[in-house]
Amino acid sequence: MKLILLLLSVLSLALASDAQEDLIKDLEQSLIAPCCWSGTVYDHGHPQMEKEIRQMVEGGQTRQEIIDHFLARYGERILASPIASGFNLMAWITPIIIGLIGIAVFLNYLRTPKAVAAGKSKPKSDLKIPYDDQIERELKALD
Repeated sequence: MKLILLLLSVLSLALASDAQEDLIKDLEQSLIAPCCWSGTVYDHGHPQMEKEIRQMVEGGQTRQEIIDHFLARYGERILASPIASGFNLMAWITPIIIGLIGIAVFLNYLRTPKAVAAGKSKPKSDLKIPYDDQIERELKALD
């Protein structure tokens, strides 16, 4: 019986450790490294911030509490993706709008009949040019 309890406790510790590691990885991918502001903590490998995140997770803080802590310290630029509110909402909406416009233009191009497209590109020789006969007579007279 004691052996089963020991195995269950070891298993629960392993699962808790995996959950903590997943949370640490998620936080490192969600925050920008403040040393150069060019990549996430996960990609850049900022040791001080990695240590701080690990201590906070092991201390029992939630993901949102940790994010709020770094937001208070560095501001919104610490986030790898902007908060979808206010003007930042444009960072989420603009690519979607541009994509929809691009799809609409492409579909419009596909729906254009080939005969009309080919007809537009051919020079129209059937057009009646004003004074065409008079111009032809004067050119022949010059020869």
